[in-house]
Amino acid sequence: MSLFSHNETANAPLADRMRPRTLGEFYGQEHIVGPGRLLRRAIEADRLTSCIFYGPPGCGKTTLAGIIARQTNAAFVKMNAVTSGVADVREELKQAADRRAMFGQPTYLLLDECHRWSKAQSDSILPAMEEGLIRFIGSTTENPMISMTPAIVSRCRIFAFEALTQQDVEKALLRAIADKERGLGAMNPDVDEDALHHIAYIANGDVRTALNAIELAVLTTPTENGRIHITLPIAEESIQKPIIRCDDTQFYDMLSAFCKSMRGGDSDAALLWFSRLLYAGADPRMLARRIIAHASEDVGLANPIAMLQAVAAAQALETVGMPEARLSLSQAIIAVCVSPKSNSVAMAMSAAQADAEKGGFSPVPAHLRDSHYKGNERLGVKTEQEYKYPHDYPGHWVAQQYMPDDKVGTRYYFPSDQGHEAKLKPRGQE
Repeated sequence: MSLFSHNETANAPLADRMRPRTLGEFYGQEHIVGPGRLLRRAIEADRLTSCIFYGPPGCGKTTLAGIIARQTNAAFVKMNAVTSGVADVREELKQAADRRAMFGQPTYLLLDECHRWSKAQSDSILPAMEEGLIRFIGSTTENPMISMTPAIVSRCRIFAFEALTQQDVEKALLRAIADKERGLGAMNPDVDEDALHHIAYIANGDVRTALNAIELAVLTTPTENGRIHITLPIAEESIQKPIIRCDDTQFYDMLSAFCKSMRGGDSDAALLWFSRLLYAGADPRMLARRIIAHASEDVGLANPIAMLQAVAAAQALETVGMPEARLSLSQAIIAVCVSPKSNSVAMAMSAAQADAEKGGFSPVPAHLRDSHYKGNERLGVKTEQEYKYPHDYPGHWVAQQYMPDDKVGTRYYFPSDQGHEAKLKPRGQE
C-alpha cells in the first residue's frame, strides 16, 4: 500500500468511496444479477465469458465490473476506449499471454466507453477473444447493436442495465449517510426526508449524481448546534434539474415514442415527448416534418384539415421562430392526435410503389399519350382510342381506361369509414 493511499481514498469522491464491493451490496438490476440469474451464477462460479454491459450512466456497470474483479481468480485489466490505442491493447495481450503461459491465469479486460473503439481497435482483440486469451467486458451507454462493430458484438453476451428506481437511489443515499468508514456517517448529517426524496427524484436513476449532490450539500452546509442539517432548499441547490440524456439511441427512441403517440391519438403523451425532444436539443423543423408526415400517414383523408394545420405550423415556425412556434406546433400535434385516423393514403401509396418497383409494365395506352406535337396522327392513334375529355361529360366524369393494359382492374386506394373519408367514393366505384 502506498504511503499516501489512505489520503487518496479519503479524498476520493463519495460516489467512488461508496461503490458496492460485493454482490450483496449491489443494488438494482435484479433482472440480471438477482438470485439465480445467469449473470450472478456466472460471476459466483467465476465462469463469466466475454460480455457487454449496456445501460444509462450511474446504473452500476463499472461497479459490477469491479465486483467481478474482486471475486475472480483471473487477472483484471481496466482500459478506457477514449485513451487506449492499438499499441496499449497489444501490450496488455502480451502480458495476458505471459500470465497464462506461466501461471495458467486467465485475464479479464474491462473496456469503458467501448462504443468509442474504432474497427481497427476492435479487430485487434478478436483473435484473443476467440482463443480465450482474454474475457472481454465492454461497458457502454450506447446501444452496442448500433454503435459497435458486429464482429465484437457477435462474440459477446449483452446484458442490458436499466436506470435505477428512485427507491434504489434512496437506499444508496441512506447507506452513504450512515456509513462512518467510507461515507458521511462520521459527520453525522441530519437529512430531511423531503430533501432525500428530492435528490433521489432529480437524479433520475443515476446514483453517481445523487451521491455527488448529497456530498456537496453536507460539505458546504455549516454546522449548527453540533449538527449538519440538510433541508429541502439546500438539497434543491445541491442538485441541478435533470438533464435529459440523449445519445443517438435515446433520441430515436423518444422520436419513435412521439410519432407513435400521435398515431395512437394520445395528445398528452405526444406533447410530453415533443417537449422532451425540444429540451434535449432536437431541431424543431425536424419535428414539424414528422407532424406533416403523420398528418398524411395516420390521418389522411379522414380529416384533410390536419394536413393544413401541420403545414401551417411548419410555416409558423419559419415565420416567427422559437419559442413562439411551440404553440403552433402543439396545436398541429393535437389536431393530428384528435383527428379520426385512416392509413388508406399510406396503404395506397405503398401498394402502388411496390408495383412500380416490379417494372415490366405494358405501354402507356395510346389515348393517354402526349399528343401535343406535330405529326402525332402518324403514330396510328385510332378514333376509338382517342382521349375523352372528362369536362365534356355530365358530372365532369366519363368512364375510360387509365391503367396500363396489364393493370386494368387493379385497386390501390380503399377509403376507410372514418371521418370525412367515409363520404368519399372513388369515381366508378359507386
